[in-house]
Amino acid sequence: MEKENNRVRDIPRRKFLEMSFKGGILIATTPALLTQLVSCSKGVKASSSLDIDPAILSKAIAKALEKGGDFADVYLENRISRQIIMEESKFRSGLYGISQGAGVRVISGNKTGYAYTDEITEEKLLRAAEVASYVATSGNKVTPAGISVSSRPSFVTVQQPLGEIADEKRIEIIRRADQAAKDYDTRIKMTKIDYNDEVRSRVILNSEGVYLKDELPLLFFIVQAMSDDGKARHMSRERLSRHSGFEIFEQVTPETVAKNAAREAIAMLAAGDAPAGIMDVVMQNGWGGVLVHEAVGHPLEADNIAKGIGAFTGKMGQKVAADCFTMIDDGTIPNARGTINFDDEGTVAQRNVLIEKGVLKGFMTDVLSAKQLSMARTGNGRRESFRYIPIPRMTNTFIDTGKDTPEDILASTKKGIYVQSLSGGSVNPVTGVFNFTCREAYLIENGKKTSPIKGATLIGSCMDVISNIDAVGNDLDFGPGICGKGQAAEVTAGMPTVRIRGINVGGSKA
Repeated sequence: MEKENNRVRDIPRRKFLEMSFKGGILIATTPALLTQLVSCSKGVKASSSLDIDPAILSKAIAKALEKGGDFADVYLENRISRQIIMEESKFRSGLYGISQGAGVRVISGNKTGYAYTDEITEEKLLRAAEVASYVATSGNKVTPAGISVSSRPSFVTVQQPLGEIADEKRIEIIRRADQAAKDYDTRIKMTKIDYNDEVRSRVILNSEGVYLKDELPLLFFIVQAMSDDGKARHMSRERLSRHSGFEIFEQVTPETVAKNAAREAIAMLAAGDAPAGIMDVVMQNGWGGVLVHEAVGHPLEADNIAKGIGAFTGKMGQKVAADCFTMIDDGTIPNARGTINFDDEGTVAQRNVLIEKGVLKGFMTDVLSAKQLSMARTGNGRRESFRYIPIPRMTNTFIDTGKDTPEDILASTKKGIYVQSLSGGSVNPVTGVFNFTCREAYLIENGKKTSPIKGATLIGSCMDVISNIDAVGNDLDFGPGICGKGQAAEVTAGMPTVRIRGINVGGSKA
């Protein structure tokens, strides 16, 4: 059976706003009109309110279950999005989008019925509920519980709300980053700055009586820098993304993001071709955690486990990794890109230990897979937008802190490669086989990081990798990304410095 590989990658140029523009309002400004972005956006009613009578939502739940079913929910969503792009020190575009809609879901046994509407009215909600209900024509019927206004702890704090920020301030941040990248080195020949933010409002009501509302801001900022010394070129990328207000730029300045991008671009100009073969790999802390996100995280999402497929099926409680390896998915890390107060089914966000000291401890579930596996819900039911059903997805996934120092890990590695940054990769969740491209990497010679190399690819299987990790650092850090699994989700991947003994490296050296 063929199965689409899951993938994770650096945040792309326009994916962030694609979701908002379908069925919503979009204003696009040309470079000459960019300064009018503020007045344009003010010309659109930018309300994030989803103040629909809960009694109407209850009627939709009752309609959804009138033919039977085990569970039903209504999900309402409103998004307000902005994107401003500067390329080659010139503003190329400014986009402003508003999107609103709702979806109704019915679960009956192992079947799911789902319908959505771009218009949040009683008529449209009841029609969506009727369509979703057809999945349960021969199922059992449950009686919806009465509405109980619920509360969940908040893991996202905002000091400077995005809706109160003038676009002149956004433009100033972009200009500062552009200037800092160009000032870093004369060999930086081109920059591209991509500013994106959104505010997503949600309302969830389900047949268990849960009624929740919240608002999540999300900001991400991408700086790309291209270096050129007449002999070689390199395009680098640095990303900053959190659920946060505009205070993010006081905590991490745009100059810092730009200088980090410029540093990589200059360092990699001297890169030689990467060797190939089985070798030891030391991975720098932070975004390198995307490797275990792909190779280990996706196979631990419970939808595949419930189908009886995947590398970890039937291995609960068994030793699956090295003793030094502990892996966690935690949706409660304050303000992180993958953080949620509750998932898109209303389950509170949690810290879930997946593998502890090499032993498989848990999977990431949503309502359906938890029911199928007779497990607790872990708060991992997520959806790209109201147009999609929730499925098990990661939030902030990472290798937990170890006892080794990064210096000792490097010094005790006689020969291999040091991976400082990955571009992204893919995994087959059934077999656990993955591949990753190294964007910034170096040779390790006699315990020291030496020459930069290009064209290195990491290839392997999840079981081999986590069994061959023999050193885990004490310097846990994180990096933001976007994950694809039929639908997109904002995630964070993290890890300390780690060493993997004997991984297959595909190189470009003849």
